[in-house]
Formats: sequence, C-alpha cells, structure tokens
Amino acid sequence: MPPLLVGLTGGLASGKSTVAGKLAEGGCTVVDADALVAELYRPGAPGALAIAELFGPTALQADGSVDHRVVAARVFADPQARKALEAAIHPLVRTRFEEIAAGLPAGAIGVLEATLLVEAGYGPTFDLIVSVEAPTEIRLARAVARGLSPEDANARLAAQGDGLKRRQGTHREIDNSDGPEHLAEQVAVLLADLHALSRRTSG
Repeated sequence: MPPLLVGLTGGLASGKSTVAGKLAEGGCTVVDADALVAELYRPGAPGALAIAELFGPTALQADGSVDHRVVAARVFADPQARKALEAAIHPLVRTRFEEIAAGLPAGAIGVLEATLLVEAGYGPTFDLIVSVEAPTEIRLARAVARGLSPEDANARLAAQGDGLKRRQGTHREIDNSDGPEHLAEQVAVLLADLHALSRRTSG
C-alpha cells in the first residue's frame, strides 16, 4: 500500500513551518517545497535551465545557479513574470516530491510543505490537504517581526492573493491566531488522526 500523502499549506507567516516541525517530530516525513526549489535551482538543474529560458542568462549567477535576487525583483514587479515562473517551476517541484514519496514505505506519512500548494494544482497528489490559517494583520505583524520591511511583507502577501482558493481546496484547517499552546493542541489532534488514517490505508 502507498504511504499517506499530506499537503501542508498556508500563507506568509501563517505558522506552517512550525506545524511542519511538529509533524516531523511526530513521525512524519516532511519535505519543504523551498528546499526542493533550492535543489532545482542548482547549476545545470531543471529549474535553473527553466529560469534561464524564461528570463535570460542574466537570471543566473556565474556558476550557473539561479540568482534569487534577480528573479525575485523580476517576479514581484511583474505579475505575468510571476505566473510564468510558477507555471515552469511548480510541476518540477511536484514531480520531485512524487519521486520522494514513491520511496516511502507503507504506513509512512509524507508531508509536502508548500505555500501555493492548492493554487499550483497539487491537490490530486494528496490524500489530505491541511492549511494553517491566521488573520492577515497577525501574519503581517509576524512577518515584520521576523525582519521583513512592511513594504516587502505587504508585497508578498499581495502576491499570494487572498487565500480563498487555498481555503476552498483544503480538507482541514489549523487556526494559528491564538498562541503556541492552542496550535500545539490542534497539531496533536491532527497527528493522531493522520496516524490512524495511515494505519487504515496501509492495513
């Protein structure tokens, strides 16, 4: 039987990385989409080749890896460029996660943490999609507290949209607006449910 596959999503500063860490502590195999992108952006990797095709050789550094600053400046200033980037990179991330998931044993729980998981069309890959949610003003304050300028934080929030499509494509929501204890309680319940579901699907 295949492993149980879970998509974990949420907007900027929602707390999804905190939840991902707790799921890993609870026995899940957690893969960060950003880490997969970093692999894809290495010299000669499919993502780097796609970036060069989209934005030209100036989007790469001297060693052939992606110049993140150049790409970020381009996509945050141009919504069409951002859509083109997402259309090129998201399928590569999905394929790489599916390769990792294929190597997991029966009874395992594989989790992909990705901000635009639903928006990128990853839904059919997963048995369950969980979204970590918090009000925009709370997420903005968290992002600024972590070092982003208010302008950059607002730009990133705007680029991610209002979250409606994400919430519509989610099977389960975790509310991260009321402190770490409340979050931990919800993740504990989620973990118990995931392990129970995994036992049923692998049995």
